[in-house]
Amino acid sequence: MNPISCMNRTAIRPFILAGAAMAAALTTAACGGGAGGDNAYVARDVETLYTAAKDRLDRGDTRLAAALFDEVERQHPYSPWARRAQLMSAFSYYVARDYNQAIQSAQRFLSIHPGNKDAPYAYYLIAQSYYEQISDVERDQAITRQAMDALTEIDRRFPRTQYAADARIKLDLVRDHLAGKEMEIGRHYERSGRWLAAQIRFSNVIEDYTTTSHTPEALYRLAETNLALGLPEEAQKNAAVLGSNYPGSEWYEKAYELMQEHAPGTDAS
Repeated sequence: MNPISCMNRTAIRPFILAGAAMAAALTTAACGGGAGGDNAYVARDVETLYTAAKDRLDRGDTRLAAALFDEVERQHPYSPWARRAQLMSAFSYYVARDYNQAIQSAQRFLSIHPGNKDAPYAYYLIAQSYYEQISDVERDQAITRQAMDALTEIDRRFPRTQYAADARIKLDLVRDHLAGKEMEIGRHYERSGRWLAAQIRFSNVIEDYTTTSHTPEALYRLAETNLALGLPEEAQKNAAVLGSNYPGSEWYEKAYELMQEHAPGTDAS
């Protein structure tokens, strides 16, 4: 289970509904066609094929819908419907939780139609597909970094859109998640007595993820490891920064007690 996904499911829903509304808008011109049968490889006129795909999507058969939208482009590559079908294919794969295929379809849409009015939504589908695959901090975070890059790209390209507003919220959660991974590795090194390796991870949190919830603990852990390395003055600096920026934090209270116990001649305030 993706912890970030669960935490932010309510916030995601309006944008999925927006995608569904866009799907309906894309099919307005196709209302006259009949479904005709659902074999993706039967040659059909473009309106009938597109309407069959939309009908399957409406009924929740998202994988067949995606295959049918793909077939629209294959059978009618030069039709205006092909452009609509490319994006609808990406949306169908996303709803089916086939995130890798959703990313590929959205990227294909953008490579062919980079300036299309629906490009922001294609970028959003890519970012959301990465975001939904974020795993807990015990696992590799390559997907999390891809999600961060994709969300950052939305904010850079389309800063005034609803997609950018949602991306900025998710970016805060993603950064906190990555900081949590650094802390998890750092604590492991610290338990193993690998003080310098631990310090690198805690310093990464302070330098790269300053605004996350993990920064106070990272400062405390740096004080701990500096004391372990016989550097009480450096530990005092960490404790002082912690006290200055997070005076009410439980980690500052622990740092104060730590300094009083192991380096009583220094000032942790």
